[in-house]
Amino acid sequence: MNDDFEKNDRGDLFSKPVRAGKRTYFFDVKSTRGNDYYLTITESKKRFSEDGRFTFEKHKIFLYKEDFDKFLEGLNESIQHIRQHAPEPPPSAPSASSDVQFEDLG
Repeated sequence: MNDDFEKNDRGDLFSKPVRAGKRTYFFDVKSTRGNDYYLTITESKKRFSEDGRFTFEKHKIFLYKEDFDKFLEGLNESIQHIRQHAPEPPPSAPSASSDVQFEDLG
């Protein structure tokens, strides 16, 4: 069996973490007791409490193989809609350091 897909005791077959800014997404391939594969997608965000301690807030989706095509169709359509219709972000304001001229440096 390939080491990348070696099953552990919890039914985990493969995991792909994706860091995106303040969030991390985990794509985990798992199997049921009947050896049926499914995917979990977990969003994890680090949260700080008032006393300075942190915890991880997690949201999870279970996606079963019979739903992959419909899920991908909806995901792709939604992403395409955002790319076509979302307003352009405003141009970022120039920083104070970018306004300095060489003559100003003395």
